[in-house]
Amino acid sequence: MSVWNPENVTDVAESIGIASLNRDVVEHLARDVEYRMSQVLNEALKFMRHGKRTTLTTQDVSQALRLLDVEPLYGYESTRPLRFGEASIGPGQPLFYVEDEEVDFEKLINAPLPKVPREMSYTAHWLAVEGVQPSIPQNPLTDPRSAELAAKGSSANSTLAAVSGNDNIAVKPLVKHILSKELQLYFERICGAILDESNEEYRSAAFASLRTDTGLHQLIPYFIQFVADKVTHNLKNIFVLTQTMQLLAALLDNQSLFLAPYVPGNVPSILTCLIGKHLGNPALDGATTHFALRDYSASLLSKTACQYGPSSSTLKPRIARSCLKHFLDSHKPFGTHYGAVLGLAMIAGAQGVRTLILPNLKAYDLHLQEGMKDDGGKREQAEYVKQAILRALQTLQEDAVMEMSSNGHPAGEALRERLGAVGEVVGARVFESGREGLIGAVLERDPVV
Repeated sequence: MSVWNPENVTDVAESIGIASLNRDVVEHLARDVEYRMSQVLNEALKFMRHGKRTTLTTQDVSQALRLLDVEPLYGYESTRPLRFGEASIGPGQPLFYVEDEEVDFEKLINAPLPKVPREMSYTAHWLAVEGVQPSIPQNPLTDPRSAELAAKGSSANSTLAAVSGNDNIAVKPLVKHILSKELQLYFERICGAILDESNEEYRSAAFASLRTDTGLHQLIPYFIQFVADKVTHNLKNIFVLTQTMQLLAALLDNQSLFLAPYVPGNVPSILTCLIGKHLGNPALDGATTHFALRDYSASLLSKTACQYGPSSSTLKPRIARSCLKHFLDSHKPFGTHYGAVLGLAMIAGAQGVRTLILPNLKAYDLHLQEGMKDDGGKREQAEYVKQAILRALQTLQEDAVMEMSSNGHPAGEALRERLGAVGEVVGARVFESGREGLIGAVLERDPVV
């Protein structure tokens, strides 16, 4: 005896055109339908239990049918609960159906139109800046308590926080919370060691540690900020400026550190020590002591550009533009011009010397002559600039196409006059050197010829 009503099988058979079925066949089909229904329900209940639910849904039945390789039913995939109505087609024969929601056309027509959806767009924001997550709407708050203490409103300041409505309480810097006590102690010891003038061994040990230690990634932004602060506030102290440049050099020598994101913060400090207007105290350090600092800064700038220039297409052009601007400014002192010439020669190479320095030597010669005629300290500084220009012109010799002996350049006074195209002072010095390769390289792209 089957629980499934055999008359339902007879009704389905008659609906598809089968007028009469054997009674035994109807009983067998009813039992088979009962087995199939129980199989589908058992699988659907498994999906319900795995979903941690106590209510069987149409999605569970659909998944069970798909698992049993049966085509699923269509039209019942709804997230809202279905409302079933009951209709009687005879005594003891109820019929259940899904009630459709009645829609009032007048309300539907008069209802306001939905808002136009925004076009798809992309935006960028900082997930973290130097290890600190900014407090912006796009970033989730890591600590719920910090959300309650965060300043709110359009006038809120990120560096000041209001605690319980009090706007006079300042939040401590995040350094103490980011760095471990060991790293904080290391940072303080290193900074104190490199500025200790009395203990050279202590300074050497600090620089050696910076060159070799592998766990300094978190300290990089703090060292960069330390250098920037010291350079900004100690322009009259050659020792401090030199030590900060050596600190940057030690960081560049450390192969385990990735400094590419911090190069834009390094370059301004190096340029300040290279083309700064007044470096050191002439009364204490001497009038020419700063030239050694500029030499070291130029080599450090060249090393930075060589290491990180390929990854930044604008690094070298920006440095060359700054150096050329200071070289062409006659109001700058000779120390600035000296650093600008060194920077251009090391950053741009022979091609940069030919296109940036050589065409401007004639105009710069007037300023150089004034310095050479001065009996005070300007003459000595102008001599440094002249030597820097000659060293820059020597880079052209290796890049020259033809030698003096094969290009037909004149000799004697005619040659001296030709070399006057690069200025009287520099031209005379090139002529007196007697180096045919240098003379040919200078006249190779002579703008007058």
